Amino acid sequence: MQIGIFTVGDVTVDPTNGTAPTEYERIKAMVTIAKHAEEVGLDVFATGEHHNRPFVPSSPTTMLGYIAAQTERIILSTSTTLITTNDPVKIAEDFAMLQHLADGRVDLILGRGNTAPVYPWFGKNQQDSVELTVENYNLLRQLWDNDVVNWDGKFRTPLRNFTSTPRPLEGVAPFVWHGSIRTPEVAEIAAYFGDGFFANNIFWPKEHYQQLIGLYRERYAHYGHGTPEQAIVGLGGQFFIRRNSQDAVREFRPYFDNAPVYGHGPSLEEFTSQTPLTVGSPQELIEKTLTFREFFGDYQRQLFLVDHAGLPLKTVLEQLDLLGSEVLPTLRAEFAKRTPATIPAPPTFENRLAAGATSPAVSRG
Repeated sequence: MQIGIFTVGDVTVDPTNGTAPTEYERIKAMVTIAKHAEEVGLDVFATGEHHNRPFVPSSPTTMLGYIAAQTERIILSTSTTLITTNDPVKIAEDFAMLQHLADGRVDLILGRGNTAPVYPWFGKNQQDSVELTVENYNLLRQLWDNDVVNWDGKFRTPLRNFTSTPRPLEGVAPFVWHGSIRTPEVAEIAAYFGDGFFANNIFWPKEHYQQLIGLYRERYAHYGHGTPEQAIVGLGGQFFIRRNSQDAVREFRPYFDNAPVYGHGPSLEEFTSQTPLTVGSPQELIEKTLTFREFFGDYQRQLFLVDHAGLPLKTVLEQLDLLGSEVLPTLRAEFAKRTPATIPAPPTFENRLAAGATSPAVSRG
């Protein structure tokens, strides 16, 4: 199991004191958080991609390249790379370059995004989002898999005898997760290519994601990549913990109540009972996280959102300290004990290189 964190990079007012960080401060804070995530023993740091306020991570590979130079072990990823509005050629080149700089510890989660105005900003039509996803990913796959590409499509100019540079490190393209919260076609693409499927289950009840993950697993087996149980699944989550549950609830409530994404809606208690959000003690986070495999099956990656809604950097770093010292060892031990040997290990550059990159992950057995 890979356990890590992701950021959406929001610049949000701290409701307890009415202040907000500058864009400079927020960007620097994300770098500090990524470095601290490695220090406490986490496996993955991922950033979103946004081109609208109040978010700042408009250039994920720039930030991840900067982080790569200051870290040694942690996998650098995205929690969304927009496959709809980015040119597949630029995605192919940017992530291959990052892969070389980071010695292979790079992957990405592709998604359509959920901000409608982004489409016209980049010359696209939101009504084409699913078609763009399918066409652009097919081209991206060709750019990484073939040295010379000839391409004709609906949404971009043709390519003739084109080679994307640099080539993927050691011939192993970055591993791709396809992220979705509502689109069956995305699950189908992930299954067809034998890629990973990431369900960022932070807002909706588990039944919604069970349908998408179940579809992906069924189609993954249909295309001959393995059994449904062996499909490569990642999950989102979020938490706020203190050693005492009451302290966690008291401290986090004003941030929850005023958060741009779910403030002024359901109560904190309602939201935590219906979604994966945990607000409580480290033990409560362990217990709730371990229920995820009961709902979704064995999976390979768990990412938590920890730095949103105006939480100050000091508090986020404290959260990571608690996660690393009081949660991570138990989660690792329990996942190792409960995961059958037939379930593929999480995909890494090293195990995919050893396997010749012919399969999305490597069996534990």
